[in-house]
Amino acid sequence: MTLVERFLKYVSFDTQSDDSTRLTPSTPGQMVFAQYLKTELETLGLEEITLDEHGYLFATLPANTDKAVPVIGFISHLDTSPDMTGKDVSPRIVANYDGSDIVLCAEEKVILSPAQFPELLDHQGEDLIVTNGKTLLGADDKAGIAEIVSAIAYLKEHPEVKHGKIRIGFNPDEEIGEGAHKFDVEKFGCQWAYTMDGGEVGELEYENFNAASAKITFKGRNVHPGYAKNKMINSISVANRFIGLLPAAEVPEHTSGYEGFYHLIATHGDVEQTNLTYIIRDHDREKFEARKREIERLVNQINTEFGSGTATLDLYDQYYNMCEKIEPVMHIIDTAFVAMEAVGVKPNVRPIRGGTDGAQLSFKGLPCPNIFAGGLNFHGRYEFVPVQNMEKAMKVIVKIAQLVAEQA
Repeated sequence: MTLVERFLKYVSFDTQSDDSTRLTPSTPGQMVFAQYLKTELETLGLEEITLDEHGYLFATLPANTDKAVPVIGFISHLDTSPDMTGKDVSPRIVANYDGSDIVLCAEEKVILSPAQFPELLDHQGEDLIVTNGKTLLGADDKAGIAEIVSAIAYLKEHPEVKHGKIRIGFNPDEEIGEGAHKFDVEKFGCQWAYTMDGGEVGELEYENFNAASAKITFKGRNVHPGYAKNKMINSISVANRFIGLLPAAEVPEHTSGYEGFYHLIATHGDVEQTNLTYIIRDHDREKFEARKREIERLVNQINTEFGSGTATLDLYDQYYNMCEKIEPVMHIIDTAFVAMEAVGVKPNVRPIRGGTDGAQLSFKGLPCPNIFAGGLNFHGRYEFVPVQNMEKAMKVIVKIAQLVAEQA
């Protein structure tokens, strides 16, 4: 089975995660996909294959050299984003893309156009796998899984490429921030690993946001509006007051690079009670802590203005910037950098404006930077992946395995 055939098969599985179930995996389709992959890995002749009750699939490609080589791993996630349906994905390949508009769904006038997505023009002459305009594609992260499995199959078929013991891991629920929660780092047994979960070719990431969630509840007092003067407290208005106290420019739509933000992701309310949910992000740990303190200060200000107990805050950390765990072992970044250059890929070391399983795994004792998987426009109907991007990612995996053995 080729890399492309694998990817097209993998996206046929509906593995959309769901943070409301409180289960692991959060949806049954992820386990169905994991069971399929387990069978495929068995067919490939891998060893130490385990699939636990939570959907964590591990396997080993044994070393083919007598040298003492560090055990390394490659990791991708089984689930697709809750942001859009991943059921009945119907991909097609646009061969030798010519730079023009791609009609994804004529009926609904869904068009993938360079006018809105100029990155398309970077892939003229390549073969693009696109959606039918009604679902996401699932390259995040089934491209990563296809690349890892294909690289392992290549190494099996080419024993002349010497490598140490390689572990591969596929986990559920990355998209809802829980992919690393039940990942058994000790059982995985690596000195370091790489998540294949980035976007465009060349991305190499070992810095990510520090992340927290803030859920704020505003209590109001409902009184008949005809007789409400000096009695009613409208919780919606109080919530709006709170929103207005935060800096208007420090939101996702006005920030980039290393700039952090407050992002209001959900609201629900009536006169009696309104709930706001924010995510707080910053690469700099001190600024991150300052953002959390500012949220606390503003909640206290609301209680001063409207009365004690009007606003209550549930604030908790989600993950931290893996940079502090990677910098002491920067040789793992250097190896990936050299591997990319060796296969004709220009490395693009950049911060992740988001999170990754690798961040949580790094804090669990498994240094785990992130490498490109090749897809673009994740989480929606305009998602696409150039075949050539996936091929380059697969070659990077093979080259990393080879370099680690050579350097031992």
